This record gives sequence, structure tokens and C-alpha cells, in this order.
Amino acid sequence: MFSPEWWHWMVLGLSLTMAEMAIPAFFLVWFGIAAAAVGVILLAVPELSLASQFLLWAALSAMLVGLWFRYLKPRTRTAVGTSAANVGGEVGILVSGVTPETRAQVRFQKPILGADVWECYADTAIGAGERVRIVAVEGSYIKVEQAR
Repeated sequence: MFSPEWWHWMVLGLSLTMAEMAIPAFFLVWFGIAAAAVGVILLAVPELSLASQFLLWAALSAMLVGLWFRYLKPRTRTAVGTSAANVGGEVGILVSGVTPETRAQVRFQKPILGADVWECYADTAIGAGERVRIVAVEGSYIKVEQAR
């Protein structure tokens, strides 16, 4: 019966890590690192059974993917192109006046969700040039109120 040696795991780890360059999902790399770790462990403990090797690889892969999604991935997000929940309260200047019946545009000093000018609406009339604060993001429009 075939039992992989340590270098088989290293080749698998290297192959999976290199495949990440062709498929940039930042997901295969964790399986590659886990395979390389199994290779290092197998080098130190050569009598591991085939089932133990695959179980160790699966456990290490799950642990690394879990660590990625739990701790590392949230730190890679930026203010541009992120969740609409993070932009509530941002202040901008109305380009033109807005009333409950009409829409207007608001300009922000820094891009909000990838754009520095947004179509907006409000529950009350607000004049052009006034400072407004984001209340909600609803589709491709933002709801604003006058900033105090």
C-alpha cells in the first residue's frame, strides 16, 4: 500500500501554494501551508499512518482557514468598497438642494464606498452647500439629514 513520504507532502504544499497564484482567491494557500506542515511533521515522526496524515492535513487546513476568516481577513478591509454599515455618520456637502420630493447630489471629501459623489434624498428640505450626514445606504442612493 502506498504511503506518502514527507517530500510528497512538501510537493503538494508547494503545488497548492503556487496554484494560488493562478487562482487568486487567497484560499488554496492555507491547504498548501497545511500540507507543508504535515511534511515537516512526517519528517520528524516518520511512522504516522496514511489515515493520520490525512486527518492531520484536514485538521490543519480547517484551523488555518478558520484563523483566516476569523482574525486575519477582517484586518484587510479598507474604507473604500466595504460594507454600507461602516459609513453611517459620514459628513458631506450638498451640491444642490434636496427636498422630500426631489433627489440631489452630495460630495464627500474622501470616497465613500468607492465614490466621492452620491445621489441622495432626505425627509426634509436642505439647501445647497449645507453639510449633511449619512443616515442610511439604500441601494444606489443614500439617505441624509442635516449635520448639526
